[in-house]
Amino acid sequence: MDAPALSPKDFKGLVPPNWCPGCGDFGVLAALQKAVAGLGIPPHELLIVSGIGCSSNLPGFIKSYGIHSLHGRAIPVAMGAKLANHALRVVVVGGDGDGYGLGVGHFIHAMRRNVDLAYIVMDNQIYGLTTGQASPTSERGARTKTTPAGNPDSPVNPMALAVAGGATFVARGFSGDQPQLSMLFAEAIAHKGFALVDVFSPCVTFNRTNTYDWFRKRLYRLEASGHDPSDRAAALARALEWGDRIPTGLFYRASRPTCIDQESALAAGPLVKRPLGLTEAEGHALLEEMM
Repeated sequence: MDAPALSPKDFKGLVPPNWCPGCGDFGVLAALQKAVAGLGIPPHELLIVSGIGCSSNLPGFIKSYGIHSLHGRAIPVAMGAKLANHALRVVVVGGDGDGYGLGVGHFIHAMRRNVDLAYIVMDNQIYGLTTGQASPTSERGARTKTTPAGNPDSPVNPMALAVAGGATFVARGFSGDQPQLSMLFAEAIAHKGFALVDVFSPCVTFNRTNTYDWFRKRLYRLEASGHDPSDRAAALARALEWGDRIPTGLFYRASRPTCIDQESALAAGPLVKRPLGLTEAEGHALLEEMM
C-alpha cells in the first residue's frame, strides 16, 4: 500500500515563527515545507541543523528532527549526523553572518569533500539578531551600526566561492519568489552531493536598502536566459554579475562521488543501524571510560 501524500501542513511546527512581520525568512520556511512535502520525505527522516541567528531559529518552526547548534558550526554538526546515518536527509540552514563569516572555513571544506548536504543560507546582508551590524555580504558603502560612515570592505561573493570551491549544486533564490524558491530547495535536497542555495531574504527591520522592491527591480531568472548549469565557467561568470541585473536560479550542477561514497567504512550501511560489535558489558565500560 502506497504511503499517503504529504502536504506542507504535515511539516507545520508546534511553535509559530516569531520573526519580525515581513521578514524574508517566513518565505524560506514556507518554501522548505512545500519542497520536502513534494519530495515525500516523512518528518522523521528529515533533520534540520542550524547555527545562531534569526534564520537559525528555523528548526523550531518545522516538524522534523532539529538541532540548533553553535554560531558558525552548523555544517560540522550536520556532517556528523550524516556520517552516522547517511540514510537521513540533512538540511543545514543559517544566515550570511553565520555561514560566510564564522562558518566560512567549514563551508569551504564541506564543498571540496562534496558532503551530501543541502545548505540554505538566508542572506539578508546584515546581522539581524544583534540589531544591525555589517555582515560578510553587506555591500561596500552600506551604513550600519558598525559602519556609520559606510562599509569599507568588499562583500563575500558566496556564489563564486561555491562554484570555485567544489560545490556540485549552486543556486540562488529570493524569498519573494515562492515558486522558484521551493523548486530550488527540492532540487538541492534531492541532489547527491553538497548543494548551496543562497536566498535573498530581506531584513525589513535593519536593512532598509536591500528591500523586496530593491531586489524585484534587479532580479532575473537564469532559466529564462538560456544559461547552461553544466558549464562551470559560465556559472562563475553569472556568479560575478551584480548591479542593475542580478541572476537567480540554478548556476551550476555537476555529478561526482560524495565523501560517503568513497568511505569504505560506510559501505555496509548507516552506522546507526549496524551492530557495535561489543558485548553489553564492554559497551558500558567504554562509556564509563569516556564520561
